Amino acid sequence: MRLVTVQVKPGSRAPSIQTDGELLIVAVREPAREGKANAAVRRALACHLKVPISRVRLVRGATGRMKAFVIDDLR
Repeated sequence: MRLVTVQVKPGSRAPSIQTDGELLIVAVREPAREGKANAAVRRALACHLKVPISRVRLVRGATGRMKAFVIDDLR
């Protein structure tokens, strides 16, 4: 299990993932409404880390731009 801290940039023109030390900066196209950006970040993290989306859980920051995700069984 690993805790990943993420800064989200919703409504971006181009999706991307950048690193800034221990912080991941994830830009997604989806707006920050009705959990759409959270779902997009979850999918992007799963793809970037090459794990199934079911192993990526949002544990903190559901309504803010700073979020914490737990990645189960990350090797």
